[in-house]
Amino acid sequence: MILLAVSLLFTGCAALFEKPVQRFSAPLTLIDEDGVLSLLDDLDLPSLEAAIDRSLQYYERVPAATYRFGNRQVSAGELKESLILFREIMQRPDAVGIKTKKIRESFEFYQAAGMDERGTMLFTGYYVPLLNGSPVMTERYRYPVYETPDDLIVVHLNDVNKKVKNGQRIGRLEEGDLVPYYSRRDIDEKGVLRGRHLEMVWVDDSLELFQLHVQGSGKIRMPDGQIISVSFAQSNGRPFKSISRFLLDHGRITERDMAYQNIKNYLREHPEECAEIFNFNERYIFFQRVENGPMGALQFSVTSGRSIATDPDFFPKGALAFMKAQKPQLDPEGKVQSWVPFSRFVLNQDAGAAIKGPGRIDLFCGDGPEAEQLAGSLKEKGILYFLVKKKVKSSPIGNGLTNR
Repeated sequence: MILLAVSLLFTGCAALFEKPVQRFSAPLTLIDEDGVLSLLDDLDLPSLEAAIDRSLQYYERVPAATYRFGNRQVSAGELKESLILFREIMQRPDAVGIKTKKIRESFEFYQAAGMDERGTMLFTGYYVPLLNGSPVMTERYRYPVYETPDDLIVVHLNDVNKKVKNGQRIGRLEEGDLVPYYSRRDIDEKGVLRGRHLEMVWVDDSLELFQLHVQGSGKIRMPDGQIISVSFAQSNGRPFKSISRFLLDHGRITERDMAYQNIKNYLREHPEECAEIFNFNERYIFFQRVENGPMGALQFSVTSGRSIATDPDFFPKGALAFMKAQKPQLDPEGKVQSWVPFSRFVLNQDAGAAIKGPGRIDLFCGDGPEAEQLAGSLKEKGILYFLVKKKVKSSPIGNGLTNR
């Protein structure tokens, strides 16, 4: 421990954070570093170092990129320097108080405006599901994991209009016109992709496959015991819709039953309804096989407990951040027994179809049953700060340089 003083699929909340008194007019606002009352990190140093290394590799790939921190424009080079300095501080054999003091002296803290422009973030979690699969279709393995179809077209809108920075349209050509790509119902029920040799692997559980689509990456155990990793390659461009809303609106569950495990139990107990429920979420994911998954939006592996997904329209890719929220204490059956505060340094290394706006954060919880339970239960309010190395500016006396 470093001592410094999925659920959207299904769908609580407790606040544990310093309440900002001001409204924020931008996604990130510079604040007094002393306003961050604690820098306690509840995880180990090696996991933090691993996540930092991947962001450093990303900045090597995009040396000309710039990112907005409040009123400050920050280059990829400056963010790289920030991570190197932070890592050096964390690796020193100094006392806790000295490290904390050095971080406050060396970094600017920018608070995320949140969903209410008062700093309130909604934290959820995601994980890596483990499925059983086969390279060929059998009576047991009959649900395909598809590669990206060759008729799927991605149009980057900034190629058409330079004023549009990140927009894109996904579709297919029909009589020369770009139309929306096939929906989940078209693909799974009507079988529009059958016979095109797009099946990467076949799995034995439609619910687990749906989970794989929502999580965006996963692992598949083959009959010989080999485990392969698959990761997001492309989507059909359709909007993500939470099936928990469908179940609630159609009277299948009540507000009291909205817990992740309750919804999963409902789907297991009513397999005849699953196709209708799944089709409510028209978004469909196509996958690619990867060696060291799961892959994040930076095209590097994400790190359990350290990587977060945010909306890239609002927050800088790869950057160092510090989060505070609450997490559940679970019993062996996965039921929440209590909630405890936690805080840690994280790296902004992923994105997600449902993670939109300046108030949403998705924390990567890892793989295995415990990670699934944590990710399924996590839906908490908290706060998020991004850190960047302070500018070096001229001293008011002489020509020397000093850190502000």
